[in-house]
Amino acid sequence: SSDVCSSDLLGAFIVALGILVAVHEWGHFYIARRCGVQVERFSIGFGKPLWRRTSKTGTEYVIAMIPLGGYVRMLDGRIDDVPPELEHKAFNHKPVLQRMAIIFAGPGVNFIFAVFALWLMFLIGLQTVKPVIGNIEPESIAAQAGIEKGDEVIKVGSRSTPDWEAVNLEVVSYIGQESALVTVLTQDKTEKEVTFTLEGWNFDPDSESPLSSLGITPFRPNPTLEVGFVGEDSAAQKAGLQPGDKLLALNGDELTTWQALVDVIVESPGDSVVLSIERDGQPQQLRATIARRDTPEGQTGYLGVSPTFEAWPEGYVFTHQYGIVEAVGRALDKTWRLMTLSVEMIGKLVTGDVSVKNLSGPISIAQGAGTSAGYGLAYFLSFLALISVNLGIINLLPLPMLDGGHLMFYIVEWLTGKPVPDAVQEWGYRIGGVLLFMIMGIAIMNDIARIA
Repeated sequence: SSDVCSSDLLGAFIVALGILVAVHEWGHFYIARRCGVQVERFSIGFGKPLWRRTSKTGTEYVIAMIPLGGYVRMLDGRIDDVPPELEHKAFNHKPVLQRMAIIFAGPGVNFIFAVFALWLMFLIGLQTVKPVIGNIEPESIAAQAGIEKGDEVIKVGSRSTPDWEAVNLEVVSYIGQESALVTVLTQDKTEKEVTFTLEGWNFDPDSESPLSSLGITPFRPNPTLEVGFVGEDSAAQKAGLQPGDKLLALNGDELTTWQALVDVIVESPGDSVVLSIERDGQPQQLRATIARRDTPEGQTGYLGVSPTFEAWPEGYVFTHQYGIVEAVGRALDKTWRLMTLSVEMIGKLVTGDVSVKNLSGPISIAQGAGTSAGYGLAYFLSFLALISVNLGIINLLPLPMLDGGHLMFYIVEWLTGKPVPDAVQEWGYRIGGVLLFMIMGIAIMNDIARIA
């Protein structure tokens, strides 16, 4: 049911966020302790404590009610009344390089965690498919470049693309550029270089993917007329359809392809139809009332059923799985690519090459966590690595409310030998706070718009 789905989504989101916040804050905590700073509190979450424990060293460990972040509270003479005998344990009395190390440790551990998560993912093995093109939209950017149905994308620029995820990542990195060099392997196994002309290329992430905006449809096996999945409380379930049923006819007209069924259903919101099926070798007739679904183009019909598919051709499906040592290299390479791509995207957001509509907030992250967890542990680890890298990069932005803002002030202090004046820091925190809340507001509004 939708309630179960929502609870699974929320559960996956809380687990993902809890892991990533704990990792980030542990980085600050660990280096602070190594530098001799007294840590007063280590909290996962905000608000009312659900669980707390005080260690022998005096640190209070807390799990709080609101799981949207966390913090490490250190002894600090700018906030606390620090007795003279404890000044050597106060954060603000530590050398500037130690303070910089403590601040950088949070994002730094996020990057290390991403490497660990991807290393684990490559050990477990991630099943994926070769990026073979199923269809090309006429007059599209891909069609004009000379790419054909059946070609396999093996490189975008200088980076190899073993699967569609890699193709997507590399294609997105060319937003705002004039062209992209793409290498494909044709059906007769010869390599061919083509140039995508990207001037004026833009896409709406709410309605299309980067690939579809270029005119590319990935290959996938053809659907059969056998039912593979029936949605909970859907029109199909209410009509009595079950997985394994073979569809024979719709309103007396013989069905030859799944698309023929889809074409009629989409155009028939609210209509009553008769489905002729075969179940366990016996013909049956079922009556269904097509559900209605609102889309930007208007109301469409919806049955709530999906087909089984023909088998993948041999060699199309493979598993990214490596030994302990090779997986380390693969994890390092992918983490670095995610880091550089995140920085590129932030730059493109500033220059306007990427629209603010691309910003995602907690709702999109929750959906991503739920979807990836549903696919299995390897996919969930890949999602955790992606979000961990983004959390690390965003925290290093030079906004005074973030770790990067604190680092910026300490770098100035390190270079000049004098701390940044309190008044300047205060104004910095105010401006940084406004900018941060604006960005968060835009991201949350984008999430709401996507749901709506």
